[in-house]
Amino acid sequence: MDKWKVGILTASDKGSRGEREDISGSVIKELVSSINGEVIQHEVVADEQEWIKKSLIELADVTQCDLIFTTGGTGFAARDVTPEATKAVIEREVPGIPERMRAATLVNTKFAILSRAAAGIRGNTLIINLPGSPKGVKECFESIADVLPHALKLLRANLEHDQEGV
Repeated sequence: MDKWKVGILTASDKGSRGEREDISGSVIKELVSSINGEVIQHEVVADEQEWIKKSLIELADVTQCDLIFTTGGTGFAARDVTPEATKAVIEREVPGIPERMRAATLVNTKFAILSRAAAGIRGNTLIINLPGSPKGVKECFESIADVLPHALKLLRANLEHDQEGV
């Protein structure tokens, strides 16, 4: 089977200015091979809702990623706007994904309940918000990795079904 096309979008003011290394994005890049994924695009943008939205739309609609992971911007800080940007571009929410991530990471930190991460579908692309910390990225990814191939197969089946009618 073909590899899943994965996009990574890091929301970080310091990262976008080159003042901080994108360690969390690198962690995601390492982890996607476990689900037969291949990172085809990795971007770092400032914590600006419009920039995040624009990048998500491009990764989904133009680059045609099967799966997009964001990292960063899911907390309580005023500039943490990744969930809002995600919700603005998705067509359908998938609340079970962030619910499972929060439940799984709650055993490690009581602060897991403060995550505002979102997940949803745009066209045939699954978009998932991960936290900004490398440890949080790893824990959240591992909590959902077992269901991602099935979810992506369902979306790919939608795409193949849509193309049959063309």
